Amino acid sequence: MRIVFLGTTGYRPTEKRHTSCLLLPEIGVAFDAGTGMFRLGERLQADELRLFLSHAHLDHVVGLTYLLPELRLGKIGSATVYGEAEKLAAIREHLFSEAIFPAEVPYLWEPLCEPIGIPGGTVRFRRQERHPGGSVAFRIDFEDGKSVAYCTDTTADPSDVEAITFVRGVDLLIHECNFADEHSDWSAKTGHSNVTPVAEVAREAGVGGLVLTHFDPYAYETERPIDVDVARSIFPETTLAEDLGEVDL
Repeated sequence: MRIVFLGTTGYRPTEKRHTSCLLLPEIGVAFDAGTGMFRLGERLQADELRLFLSHAHLDHVVGLTYLLPELRLGKIGSATVYGEAEKLAAIREHLFSEAIFPAEVPYLWEPLCEPIGIPGGTVRFRRQERHPGGSVAFRIDFEDGKSVAYCTDTTADPSDVEAITFVRGVDLLIHECNFADEHSDWSAKTGHSNVTPVAEVAREAGVGGLVLTHFDPYAYETERPIDVDVARSIFPETTLAEDLGEVDL
């Protein structure tokens, strides 16, 4: 099972990264619809798309407008968008208003309600309160025993028992890491995470591997947007997500 990172930054695209979008191409499951969504159509290997939204902030949903040609022309047979009911309503009212995007994209809209079946597994979710307006974390447990969790737009807290329990033991934890530790004060201000608490969550939860994503677009980038060695000193099995990078689960 492959996970393809179609977008790995937050707020706005950069020269190297688009905003958040993950794809499991073989089974047609995606998480978030940031600007990286434009890459999805040519990589999807299933006729049906199931798209799970963590929340409705623009950097995570603008890409919903990008699949109009694929859906209208039948290149994607159907696409279902899952999210919190009030967030779906806001998207449909505002993003798809006639004044902003005057074309109907034939999505099926489904409020989150467990359990959600996907090919070969089940999706569960957990509401996160630390981001403005709230967000949702997701966990997939596959029938073959593999598991993956996706937690973005939240402030990591290794003392949060509920959060640790939700991701405990997953083979792969994909977690936002917007800030370096020297900007940890901004984590609480903005509802995002910095390096050390994210790595501590991974260690406390006993996950198999940690992939950091959703980086600050204003961070100076040469080879990496944050110092991954800080995370590895706490949780050695840490990597940084890169646009169009892939992970085998």
